[in-house]
Amino acid sequence: MLIRKLFKFENAHVVRGCSTVRCRSSIHGHSYKVELLFESNFLDNGQMVYDFGLMKQNMKDIIDSFDHAIALWSGDEESYKEDMKKHSARWIEIPLSPSAEQFSRLFFVLVDKLLSLTTTVNGEKEVKLHSIIVHETDTGYAQAFREDAYSQAMSSINLEEIFFSEEIQKEWHDARLFEKIKKGERFINPQSV
Repeated sequence: MLIRKLFKFENAHVVRGCSTVRCRSSIHGHSYKVELLFESNFLDNGQMVYDFGLMKQNMKDIIDSFDHAIALWSGDEESYKEDMKKHSARWIEIPLSPSAEQFSRLFFVLVDKLLSLTTTVNGEKEVKLHSIIVHETDTGYAQAFREDAYSQAMSSINLEEIFFSEEIQKEWHDARLFEKIKKGERFINPQSV
């Protein structure tokens, strides 16, 4: 069975090297929709694959980090990145270009890692991240599956090369959220949310 949780955020970026002149040469924004699709052949004690309320915690904090922020590609010019960080309290520097395709891969890696570190307590069994869909516009989206997210051909995603601004980190329910993910520390789901 598949279940889907939808999140929304507003984000700005420049996608260097793309075909569209406006896209590669000007800061612009999108109203993103991100769909997390989970799968399992089992139901928990509440007869659910995974309680949607559980996704409103750490998973939401990770996705919400990109809301009203600017996504910066680490390979961009240093002066540009420095200016953006100087004039925006909310920024994320990532080791790949912030296209819908790369966002879908990035979110897959982040949510998959978080899910793998989460101890469930309500009878959830074999819940896996099926895919992530990132809608950049109403008419265009990218969908990443496991093989896409971890593909070396599409560039590897190293968590140590992702940086969230202090302002973003202050808003997380757990101030050490990303550090825990990087270090492989366990998360325990609450009994009820």
